[in-house]
Amino acid sequence: MKIILLKDIAKLGRRFDTKEVSSGHALNLLIPQGLAIAATPDAVKRMEIMKAKIEGEKKVHQDLLVKNIKDLADVTLKVAGKANDKGHLFAGLHREEIAAELQKQTKLQIDPSFIQLEHPIKEVGEHVVEVIGGGKSAKFKLVVSRV
Repeated sequence: MKIILLKDIAKLGRRFDTKEVSSGHALNLLIPQGLAIAATPDAVKRMEIMKAKIEGEKKVHQDLLVKNIKDLADVTLKVAGKANDKGHLFAGLHREEIAAELQKQTKLQIDPSFIQLEHPIKEVGEHVVEVIGGGKSAKFKLVVSRV
């Protein structure tokens, strides 16, 4: 059965890929969980339009990032989180939370996909976060304190 993936799935494919899978896998797992849809001609056209729209939005975000990258170098972002006595955060800070705080505190709108983190930040203290996009990069300071 031909399907179109709606999300990235390990060992199967990336979002918007058209794949051939067994009918049982598609009908019992992928489609009911909202991970894929059947690849009808109408669905293929809709996915191509959606893919073009998302790529256009990403291009706009990238252009906006290039404009804001100069202002980003001087930013010190302060975030507070619940932590234990040793300074370990109970919940790590992910790209999405950092982007939301950046917009709230500095009014700079950065797409979370441009924020480079190897793993979520789980320690209290100062961290350097890098933003890469549009062939340019900038680093800003993230200060995590305990609530």
